[in-house]
Amino acid sequence: MAYALALAGLVMLGACHQQQASAPAPRPVVVAAAHADGSPLSASLPGEVEARYSTPLSFRIAGKIIERHVRLGDTVKLGEVVARLDPADAQKSAASAQAQLDAAQHSLVYARQQLDRDQAQAHENLISAAQLEQTTNAYASALAQRDQAAQQAALQKNQLQYTDLPADHAGVITAEQAQTGQNVSAGQAVYNLAWSGDVDVVVDVPESTLAALAVGQTAKVTMSALPGRTFNARVRELSPAADPQSRTYRANLTLLEPGPDVRLGMTADVALTAGNSAAQPAASFTLPATALFHDGTNPAVWVVHDGDDVLELRRVQVTRYDERTVAISGGLKDGERVVLQGVHTVTAGEKVHPIAPLHPEDFAS
Repeated sequence: MAYALALAGLVMLGACHQQQASAPAPRPVVVAAAHADGSPLSASLPGEVEARYSTPLSFRIAGKIIERHVRLGDTVKLGEVVARLDPADAQKSAASAQAQLDAAQHSLVYARQQLDRDQAQAHENLISAAQLEQTTNAYASALAQRDQAAQQAALQKNQLQYTDLPADHAGVITAEQAQTGQNVSAGQAVYNLAWSGDVDVVVDVPESTLAALAVGQTAKVTMSALPGRTFNARVRELSPAADPQSRTYRANLTLLEPGPDVRLGMTADVALTAGNSAAQPAASFTLPATALFHDGTNPAVWVVHDGDDVLELRRVQVTRYDERTVAISGGLKDGERVVLQGVHTVTAGEKVHPIAPLHPEDFAS
């Protein structure tokens, strides 16, 4: 019996020794301490160049398009006719209204002459007062009919003029929505016109960058189509509510001196500098893009705890994405160690073996 107990104890001791021997060593990870870079907190956002004002051009009456004088990308002047409807029906309506006006005018002249005769006869007591009253009423009715016919003729004249579609502002045609020969209804867009004048850069601002933006604030704008040039812009409008789909805030920045080289539709990069220092985080950090991970849909980094070298997934706020680095505006403290490589191979709570990068200058923060 004693021999069996001793043998069982030896087996259990051997099993424990095997378990301890098979425990994995801490995973080596490349780690560097994050330090505030001392640069002003800024955010870089992609945008698109758009006209400040853009309106559809449409006919005020229904009809069939018989002429189109401009095409996509053409520049138009104020009052320039860009399209025409078939004027046949409008011409007939205008002619009919003019004929009715002429008839009403003749009736009015006759009623005026009759009234003058009856007034003269009434003065000589040759007709009764009732007859004079009837003549007066007939003249008033003829006058009203003449006025009504005049208004109808003016309306039909306007309808005839509406068969021409003029540009209500100088600008550029940015879209074509109807073709020659097509029947269009009143108010149906034929072209879209981007007005000349003020040019905006439109950006969608995420919540993490909203504190760095305010109406009236200035920003620097660069465009990939115009390398080496920087434009000044001012925040003109900031949406008070987030878009329900993207959860971003639409901002419009007006270019102060766009120049003729700036074309509508160009992509732009907007560099914002926070104007409210109280809203700025205590420090900002620049990390290599390889350090960025995600906690759900939120950007995050792996932080190595001092003392036990255990990993924590920490959410951060990213204010700028550059080619090889990211700017972190919140979520980190100065001196905390951040995993720089292999962020997709580790897990939260895992004990690791921190090692320094082979080329520290590549990961300088």
